[in-house]
Amino acid sequence: MSLTSEAIVLSQPGGPGQLVLETVHVPDPGPGQIRLRQSVAGVNFHDIYVRSGAYQTLRLPGIPGLEAVGVIEALGEGVSGFSVGQRVAYIDRFYGAYARARVVDAALAVAVPDGVEDAVAAAWFLKGLTAQVLVDTVHKVGAGDRVLVQAAGGGVGQVLSRMARLRGATVIGTAGSAEKIALAQAAGCHHVIPYREADVAAEVARLTDRAGVHVAYDAVGKDTFDGSLAALSSRGHLVNYGQASGPIPPLDIARLGAKSATLSRPFLFAYISTRPELEAQASAFFAAAPDLPLGIGGRFPLAQAGAAQAALENRQPGPFVLDC
Repeated sequence: MSLTSEAIVLSQPGGPGQLVLETVHVPDPGPGQIRLRQSVAGVNFHDIYVRSGAYQTLRLPGIPGLEAVGVIEALGEGVSGFSVGQRVAYIDRFYGAYARARVVDAALAVAVPDGVEDAVAAAWFLKGLTAQVLVDTVHKVGAGDRVLVQAAGGGVGQVLSRMARLRGATVIGTAGSAEKIALAQAAGCHHVIPYREADVAAEVARLTDRAGVHVAYDAVGKDTFDGSLAALSSRGHLVNYGQASGPIPPLDIARLGAKSATLSRPFLFAYISTRPELEAQASAFFAAAPDLPLGIGGRFPLAQAGAAQAALENRQPGPFVLDC
């Protein structure tokens, strides 16, 4: 039975005020779909890029948001492995998560284990799967590795740092404020470099006796790319998985030659594009969850989605979630 619900609708790109709560129609689930009554939606930098127009990947007017947690209310034809009343989390690259109720493809959903709160799952599912993929698939971190995590006090940075440390790596983080430095230290970084005050590559050289790091994880982009590249060891790997400070200028590939370095630009959805891959990565993340720093920076009512994004945009310690 179809119904109406409330959702955040973006009609045109712009500031946080463009995120407006509206009444929307929620259809019956079609074949292979489930209808959810959502409890919590996650707020991510990706959402800000969509709202601002930096990413023109949401058809307008449309409902933003990549991830949420909810309870299944109805199953579409052919759906198996799920039941009405079951609690699930999902990531939908085509958006729609900023809503109280919605229909989503069952293939995107995974069961949330008992003991993992809705807000934690909604805030960390995308970030956790990203970190899981980065340390186990994009570059498999092992004992004895030296790892640089740029913006280690951020959401993915914290989980990434702890996951690398749990695998026996020496973790060097960077952070831009005293508050973020404390978060990076609590997340397990052996050393934290205040990147606004220090030369990151020079500090990495000092901390590693000039050996450099085996892998540098960098989601900052333009402002940190050169430092990350310079911090690598011979045959080091620079993993650029975001561009929070802006796009990286065109790169002369010959710059990689001095250290026989490698550069990758992974995109999470390429690593969870099949059901077995999604289930494996989600299972690994949820299994590790008790050992990870999975706090919540703040909770906002759904109607205040703009305020939540503004808090994230202003670099306030997150993550933030929307109570649906």
